[in-house]
Amino acid sequence: MKKINEAYLKAIPKTDLHLHLDGSLRIPSLIEMAQSGNIELPSYTESGLRELVFKDFYTDLPDYLNGFQYTVSVMQNAENLERIAYELGVDNLNEGVRYIEVRFAPQLHMHDNLNMKEVLAAVTKGLNKAKSEFNQNEAVKSGEDLPFEFGIIVCALRWFNPHMSAYYNKLFSVMSYAKEKDIFSAASLELAKAAAALIKEEGFPVVGFDLAGAEAGNPADDHEAAFQYAHTHFIKKTVHAGEAYGPESIFQAITDCHANRIGHGTHLFAAERIASTQIEDKENYIHELVKYIADTRTCIEINLTSNLQTLPELKSIADHPLKLMIQNSLATSICTDNRLMSNTSVTKELTLAVNGLDLDLKQLQNIVIAGFKGSFHPGTYLEKRKYVRAAIDRIKLLENVLV
Repeated sequence: MKKINEAYLKAIPKTDLHLHLDGSLRIPSLIEMAQSGNIELPSYTESGLRELVFKDFYTDLPDYLNGFQYTVSVMQNAENLERIAYELGVDNLNEGVRYIEVRFAPQLHMHDNLNMKEVLAAVTKGLNKAKSEFNQNEAVKSGEDLPFEFGIIVCALRWFNPHMSAYYNKLFSVMSYAKEKDIFSAASLELAKAAAALIKEEGFPVVGFDLAGAEAGNPADDHEAAFQYAHTHFIKKTVHAGEAYGPESIFQAITDCHANRIGHGTHLFAAERIASTQIEDKENYIHELVKYIADTRTCIEINLTSNLQTLPELKSIADHPLKLMIQNSLATSICTDNRLMSNTSVTKELTLAVNGLDLDLKQLQNIVIAGFKGSFHPGTYLEKRKYVRAAIDRIKLLENVLV
């Protein structure tokens, strides 16, 4: 049996479909931008921030999310957004990642001096710079290596408060007599409308619409209008679901939000998390849901390290349901979630899966290829098919060389 090695894992072309921009900064860049902008950090050294904020182990989800207040604070001007996006592209390229979908919530970065168009333009410019530099090399031109491609996914938030951004503060002020859930819904719908308009008017590479944030107590159907708008304007959808809640959240993402992919899906098999008294046969409910996800090839974006860091019930990688997903023939793609918060990379995540779940070469290749197949590639169907074919060919070629 062929043994998977580190050289092969790093060399093969990879994807990252679940990659948060505000969770994936370089620490030295964060420090430099904070100092330049007179933004207070708990420490101004990498070791200090690793000890106090961006840890290997977190006590709970709020502890994990604590670091975002610092990253978002430096992402309030176009120059920094462009730099962060560019560096993220370069970091992925350096470990063999050839396709990424960068997601973030533009409304967290909007204020009187920075509008939606300018936010998206800055991130696009940074990613395009990384793409242009890499795709000029001879290996890409000769067809030896895959060109770098990317898409942007805009995130609506299930929940937010007025202190999270100037935009949200203004929205709470304007809608001062509205219920909170109606404010959340209004923000999501406005984001969907803006994304559709800017794709059409500016040609921005927005390939998807997402719903992120606190899952428990904030159901996806509060944002149904936004997802319906994205759906009718041919924007693909992915939803954070089944991370902090159970199978019903995943069902809702698929039925109410028309999800083409599922972010996390960690509690897909957790019958004990089904809350509805209307579901009498919980095991059959899960069976039917799993079968539908498998039949439709709805890709699940797996984030191993961040799940281990934020879900106390996962004591080790062996407790993660990825193996069960593979056994049920689900399309799964391994992603990083937040490269900074989880101190990880795609190569590290794949290594964790191979070693912790004893994956064989075929299972690994299926996961990597599922990332290319499940992507919201910005090109035409034929362009995507050609790109996927090139990725598969290179993965097989490197198997013969390195394994």
